[in-house]
Amino acid sequence: MRLRIYQISDTEEIMKLFYDTIHEVNIHNYTQEQVDAWAPANMDIDLWIKGLASKFTYVAEENGKIIGFGELEANGHIDRFYCHKDFQRKGIGKKILEQLEFKAKTLGIQRLFTEASITAKPFFESQNFIVVKQQEVERRGQKLINFIMEKSI
Repeated sequence: MRLRIYQISDTEEIMKLFYDTIHEVNIHNYTQEQVDAWAPANMDIDLWIKGLASKFTYVAEENGKIIGFGELEANGHIDRFYCHKDFQRKGIGKKILEQLEFKAKTLGIQRLFTEASITAKPFFESQNFIVVKQQEVERRGQKLINFIMEKSI
């Protein structure tokens, strides 16, 4: 596995990874209606390109296949952070997070924070993030529970 910086040519594969992970992993903690609202079939590739390119986005790759990605914003916010459904619990997320932490430290960021899904909460807890609060967010008319979590670095 190698980590590298996002390239525009990665976008479609990242979008598929996002969609598949939510529909096949997060479905265990959310309803079908919720995952459909969170990751709809008709996502806008231009919005994804703009979003991925506007952050420090790292991609985990194995044998030419993207198996995870994570986004860091300049304020320490970890936005989208996903591992391929077939590569869960294999240390990929830990490696991506280590890279995001390293980048954050080089930027002088002292605190990382994220909105973790019910599914991702145990992972972030295992990486020393603490829950600040539980919240309910709305996506395309569906309400979803997630957790604001943070970690000092």
